[in-house]
Amino acid sequence: MPREEAIRAVTSDGFAFCGAELAAVYVVADQGRELHLAELTGNLGVLYGLPAVLAVAGHSPAATAFRSGRPLWLAPKELATFIEDDPHHVPTRVRDGGPNTPARTSLGALPLGHGDQDLGCLIVAGTVGGGFSADDRSLLELYADQVAAGLQSVAARSAGRTAPQVHLGQSLVPEQGGAFILELSTGRMEAHAHVLQLLGLPPERFDGQVETLLACAVPDDMPALMAIVEPDRLAADGQQLAFRIRRPNGELRWLGLRCRVEVDSGGTPQRVLGVVADAAYLRPSADEVSLVQRLSAALAGAASVWEVSRLVVAALREPLGASRVAVGVLEPERLIVTALDPPEPDAWPEAWRHEWRSVWPDVPLGDLPTLQSALREGHMSLWPPGAALEAGLLGVGPGGLAVLPLPAEGRMTGACLVGWDAEHRFGPEERSLLTATGGLAGQALVRARALDAGHELASMLQRSLLPRKLPELPGGVAVARYLPATAGLEVGGDWYDVIPLRDGHVAFVIGDVQGHSAAAATIMGQMRTAVRAYAVEGHPADVVVARANRLLVGMETDLFATCGYVDLDMEEGIAKVVRAGHPPPVLRHPDGVTEELEVEGGPPLGVLAEAEFPMTEAGLVPGTLLMLLTDGLVESARLPLDKGMRRVREVLAAANPVDVGAVADELVVTVGRRHDDVALLLLRYDGTRDRPMRSHWTVWRLPDAVMHARRFTARTLRSWGVAEELDAALLVVSELVTNAIAHTQGAVGMDLTLSADRLRIAVNDASPRSPVKPMSVSWEETGGRGLLIVEAMTMAWGSVPLSGGKQVWAEIPWHRASA
Repeated sequence: MPREEAIRAVTSDGFAFCGAELAAVYVVADQGRELHLAELTGNLGVLYGLPAVLAVAGHSPAATAFRSGRPLWLAPKELATFIEDDPHHVPTRVRDGGPNTPARTSLGALPLGHGDQDLGCLIVAGTVGGGFSADDRSLLELYADQVAAGLQSVAARSAGRTAPQVHLGQSLVPEQGGAFILELSTGRMEAHAHVLQLLGLPPERFDGQVETLLACAVPDDMPALMAIVEPDRLAADGQQLAFRIRRPNGELRWLGLRCRVEVDSGGTPQRVLGVVADAAYLRPSADEVSLVQRLSAALAGAASVWEVSRLVVAALREPLGASRVAVGVLEPERLIVTALDPPEPDAWPEAWRHEWRSVWPDVPLGDLPTLQSALREGHMSLWPPGAALEAGLLGVGPGGLAVLPLPAEGRMTGACLVGWDAEHRFGPEERSLLTATGGLAGQALVRARALDAGHELASMLQRSLLPRKLPELPGGVAVARYLPATAGLEVGGDWYDVIPLRDGHVAFVIGDVQGHSAAAATIMGQMRTAVRAYAVEGHPADVVVARANRLLVGMETDLFATCGYVDLDMEEGIAKVVRAGHPPPVLRHPDGVTEELEVEGGPPLGVLAEAEFPMTEAGLVPGTLLMLLTDGLVESARLPLDKGMRRVREVLAAANPVDVGAVADELVVTVGRRHDDVALLLLRYDGTRDRPMRSHWTVWRLPDAVMHARRFTARTLRSWGVAEELDAALLVVSELVTNAIAHTQGAVGMDLTLSADRLRIAVNDASPRSPVKPMSVSWEETGGRGLLIVEAMTMAWGSVPLSGGKQVWAEIPWHRASA
C-alpha cells in the first residue's frame, strides 16, 4: 500500500507510556514474508525514518522479535551495536549531534499475537538512557497485548482477507492508555494520569485506594475485575479483560485491561501491574446492535412468560453457538424453568431429569448453590472449561457456562443458563450481548408475569360465571369452549349455557356483552342467570329473549348484549331459534354440507324496551351438528365476518362429527392471536331411540274430578301396556290432582309421559306457590299425608315454575314387559 496511506503520524505529544515516546505497529503481510508499517505515532524526533516494509527474514529488531516470539529490549548501547551490524534494516536517519542519539535512545520490539495467530510487531522507543526498567518492560508488554487485541478485532471483522485491514480513523495504538501498580498488601495504587483521565476522575479526587477506581465500573463487571487477584483463574483465562465504566457525564465506555500478578516465593500475590486502554473497538458491531434491537422489539410484544423465554433462547443459542440454553423464573427456593433448548430430557444433567414435572423441570436452588449465589449477588458469572461446579451445572456447560441473572426493578425475576460442550472462551462481545439480553429479558419477564396474572384473574372470573360442566343430554352430546382474549387484560362478556327443560326440551344459549371490563362481566352474569330463570319457567324462546331484553333495559347501563337462543326438542328434532343481534347458528348436515341457518333477527338486548324477537323453526335429523358462536371466533380487525364464517364452515365440513370435542378444538385452533373473547357451543344431535308417548288431560273442577282423572290415567296406561305400575300411578294421580283442586284456583292440567324407563306424571296449576312436604303428621290430623304418599311411591318428585304457575311432577320407574 502507499506509504502515505499506511502511516498516520500524530502530534508529538500524542503518545507517552512508561518511558516510550514513540510507537509503531507492523502487521504481517505477503503470506508471512514481510512486515508492513501500519501506524506510527508519537515523537518522531526520537527515532524516525522507519522503513515501510521489513523482511521477516531480515536483521531488524522487529523481524527478530517477530521470528522468536519474544520481546527484544535494546538499551542505547545495544541499539547502537544493532545499527552497526546491519544499518540497512534499522532506523538509519538519526539527528546527528542532537539530544536524541542512539546513546540516549532505548528501543523495544514486542511481537503481537502468539501461536496460530502471528499478527505483527510493536516498536516502542524513548529517550531512556539506562534502558527501560523491569516494571516499564512488563507494562509495555501488557500494552502490546492491548494492541494485539485491537488487531485481532480488526482481523475478525475483515474475515477472509490476507491481513488485517486498517480503515482511516481507526487507530491500532490506543492513544488514551495508562498503567497502574497495585500493592495488594496495602491496597495502595499508583495510577498513571491517563488511567484517571479514562475514568473521568480528576487527579485531586484520587486518594490512592483501589476502591475509588473500582467504583467507576459497571456493577455487572465487578466480579471479573476482582478475579485479577486470583492467579489460577487469571492463568486459566489468558485473554484480555474487557469491562465497562460509567463516566461522570453518564457516558458508558468500554475499557480493556491487561494485568500481571507478581507473587512471592510461596505463591502469594504481592503486586498487580496493569495496563488500561480505551477499547472502542469493543463497541457492538452493526449486526450485534441489530440483534439486540430485534430482541427488544420482540420482547415488547411478548404477552406471556413462555413467549419471553422462547425469544431469549432464540436470541442466544444460535448467535453464541451454545449447546444448551435454559430460561426460568425465580420462585422461593426453586427455579421454574419456562424454556429449554434442546427440549429433550436426555440433553440435560441427571439432577434436572429427576425434577422434570410436565413440559419442563422445576429445579430446586438448594441443589445448585453456584446458581443460588449468582442470583443473590445479581451479577453475571462466566465459568471457563474445567471449573469446579456442582454436577447439576457442570453438565449444562462442561466447555463453558454463563449464568445470567435477569434483573428488574431491583430484584431478580429469573435466570438464564448458557452452556457449551466444546471448550469455549468468553469474548467481550459475548459479555456485552449477554448483559444486554439479561436486562431486556428481566424487564420483559416482569411485564409478562403481570400480564399472565391479569389473564389468569380475568379467566378465573370469567369461568366462575360460566357453567362448570354441561349436563348429559338424552339424544345428543354438547361441548363448549371458551378462550379469553390474548390482547389486553380485562375480562370479557361472552357466555354460554345449556338448560334442560321439561318434556325433553333443551335450551342452548350463547351471548356477548359489549366491552371488556368488570362491568361487562357483571352484566354477563346477570343476563345468564335471567335467561336461565325465564327458560326454566317454561316460556317460549321469543318470550325468554324479550324478557331478558326488558331486564337489561331496566338496569340503566350503557352496555348492550347480543344473544342467540335455541329451544330444541331432543325427541322430535324441532329447533326454535331466536337471534338478538348475534351471528346465526351454523349447521353441519350428516352428508357434510354446512349452512348458516337463516334466522330473522331482532336488535341487541338492552337497546329497545319493546323490541320484538321473531322465532324461526328448523328441523334437525340425527347426525346434525349445531354450532353457536360469538363473533370473536369469526371476526377481527384483519378478518371480515363473511370470510371468518366461511373459514369456520370449511373446518366444520371437513371435521369428523364422531368426536365432538375434537371438532370444537379444531375450530378454536383456527383462531390465532385473539383480540376478543371466543365462546363456542357445539351440539351433535343424535335423536332418541324410543320416542316417548304423551297424553294430556284437562281436569274439570267437579266434585268427582279425581275420579275422572283416575279413569283417564287407567285407560291411557293400559293402552301403553303399563300393568304392574298402574296401581302406584293411580295413587299418585289421586294425590296430585286432589292437592291442585283443593289448594289452587284456575285451570288444572295433567300430562302423562312414558319413556324408555320411567313414567312421568305432571300436574299443572295456576298457583306459583310450591307444595311443602310436612315434617310430621299426627294420627288425629285428616290431611297432610298426600306428599308423603307421593314420595313413598315414586323414584323422584318435585316442583318447577311454569308461566306464572307451577308444575308438580313425579316419576315412577317402568320396565317393558318381555314378550
